Amino acid sequence: MNTAEVAKLLGVSVSTVQRWVKQLELPMGRNDRGHYYFKEEDIQLLQNIQEQLQNGAILADIAPVTAKKSPRKGAIRSVGNDQTVEYLLSKVKEIEINLQAKADSVASYQLLQHRREIEELQNQIIELNQKCELLQKELNALKPVPSAEKPYVLDEGKVKRKKKNFVSSLFGF
Repeated sequence: MNTAEVAKLLGVSVSTVQRWVKQLELPMGRNDRGHYYFKEEDIQLLQNIQEQLQNGAILADIAPVTAKKSPRKGAIRSVGNDQTVEYLLSKVKEIEINLQAKADSVASYQLLQHRREIEELQNQIIELNQKCELLQKELNALKPVPSAEKPYVLDEGKVKRKKKNFVSSLFGF
């Protein structure tokens, strides 16, 4: 029987049965998952403990059972399990190696792509410099060079003035 069935049979909670087993260090068997399982003699022992508690005894005063504890049952690794674990570990390592190789190839591809882009930008800069030099030469060819030989003169130094008539000069028209 499992703990829940024994608790129902005794009319107590599951945690009460578990507490009795732990505090009194009762030699109960366990399954491969670590859960208690109870035999007929174990149930008789628990009923005896329950009667003592109902008669006024304190759990600490109940003498622990001196019977030798049976060794705990648990999962024992078999050779098949070790081989399976080793196989899984080798698969995980293989996946990690493949993942690392893929990451390296992606990084290499990205580096090559960036290198191509940088080379294209450098070529564009060279072309722009050449165009700027060509435009500068064309601009220099279009500008006439001022000659220093002859200064600009207006009508040989004479400025023509409009003559005002006599009436308009008197009245300021």
